[in-house]
Amino acid sequence: MLETISSTFPVLTLLVALPALAGVLILSVKPLQKAGRYIALGVSVVELLLVLFATTQIDWTLAGSYQLAETYSWIPQIGISWALGVTQLSLVMIVLALALVPLVLVAAWKEDSQAANPSLEAGRYAALILLLEAFMVLIFAARDVAVFYFAFEAMLIPLYFMIGRYGIANAKAAAVKFLLYSLAGGLVMLAGVITLFVYAERTPQAYLLENLSQTQLPFNVELGIFITFFIAFAIKAPMVPLHTWLPDTAAAARPGTSVLLVGVLDKIGTYGMIALCLPLFPNASVYAAPVIIGLALVSIIYGGLAAIGQSDLMRLVSFTSVSHFGFMVLGIYVGSTIAMTGAMFYMVAHGVSIAAMFLISGYLTEQTGSRAIADYRGMQRVTPILAGTWLVSGLASVALPGLSGFVPEYLVLIGTWKVLPIAAAVAVFGVVLAALYLLVPYQKIFTGPVPDNMDKFSDLDMRQKFTVAPLLIAMVILGIWSAPLISALTPVSEAAVTNFQSAPLENAQTEGNSK
Repeated sequence: MLETISSTFPVLTLLVALPALAGVLILSVKPLQKAGRYIALGVSVVELLLVLFATTQIDWTLAGSYQLAETYSWIPQIGISWALGVTQLSLVMIVLALALVPLVLVAAWKEDSQAANPSLEAGRYAALILLLEAFMVLIFAARDVAVFYFAFEAMLIPLYFMIGRYGIANAKAAAVKFLLYSLAGGLVMLAGVITLFVYAERTPQAYLLENLSQTQLPFNVELGIFITFFIAFAIKAPMVPLHTWLPDTAAAARPGTSVLLVGVLDKIGTYGMIALCLPLFPNASVYAAPVIIGLALVSIIYGGLAAIGQSDLMRLVSFTSVSHFGFMVLGIYVGSTIAMTGAMFYMVAHGVSIAAMFLISGYLTEQTGSRAIADYRGMQRVTPILAGTWLVSGLASVALPGLSGFVPEYLVLIGTWKVLPIAAAVAVFGVVLAALYLLVPYQKIFTGPVPDNMDKFSDLDMRQKFTVAPLLIAMVILGIWSAPLISALTPVSEAAVTNFQSAPLENAQTEGNSK
């Protein structure tokens, strides 16, 4: 049974309540909207300091436990509790989320300058970011499945407005498509949550993960519930063929919105597979692993090929993420502790590099309003800092040794090779594609002669450098000093892989046939 270690100070509840309250107040009180971005920036800095304090309060070597746990009765009649707690993985994801929020706020500082009332619009957008921040913390800290589901669905509200109201061309259509995909996944998962409760013990804390993980389910029921959860997480991840909402959304959303969406919120898919699917449905996870591994390999190759064929810069960046998420899912379901650790590390490394890619690409395209790759050429002569930071971010994304993406991708491939050499060989082809989808657009956009209409572009200013510099530093640190993060995540990966036993794929087939 999962151990829970209670906290004497409700730091997780405070991390949820503070941005939620500030966001609601800004949206409700018009005078606060004018100062909304300043308030939001201040709150986001306090949030970051609080979560850094939280990192000093847990035992990073303890496996299979929820720490900083809080449990309060909420709706005891149906077994729902306000139950929060973190593992090493969930706390790392919260740190990533809360570190990106201030950068996104600063990056968006001047994006509403052309609006009829710039300060009001900027304040409202900042308030939506705060609400999203609260739901991000709640999702990664939830120990109650019902609370997790509530946050999983509620986060769609601020995201819908961040995409539809504050995006560019076709933003409303993209927001609707994003909402429909996400709602469909959520409704499917709701059926699983309800079914899970039917089979769980009728207690005031029936939905606690540590209690549900002890529930013995008939295999067919377990498999059915697992499928509902996995579909929701595969949409969020995003995995082929449930990925089509992502390129449209990334092409229409603001760069900052895409940073939080792809850099953090899409990780809910892979996080849910690790934190919910594996402990709650171990037999079904093992049984379905071969199919999921196949889908992961398809995502790796398809995402890379699709990225190479893109003419829109933001769509290109989003398709690279489809390929990267394939590596993460492969590492989760191949049944190797090394690969699982690599998948968790990948979630963090990708969050950093993709954030930089979206922000820098946004700084490039906002000067012309065009996201078409063909509209640019010779930009390294005009904007050398922008070109250099884009290249470094891209190299980190495609796993250049010494940068953040290398260690997790290496761990996933090595761990996969020890279990399934053929799958590892296929995944390596995705590494080759990565070099193409990075270098080809770099050559088109940044090299060659400078067209006449490009020679007056400006390079990154101090505000923009401030948002990019921490991300570049993080890429280097994660690339050359990866041991602390690997050590922190290894206890979680060891506990998760226990569900696969010693020979996962053979056991999966045997388990399925015996049932």
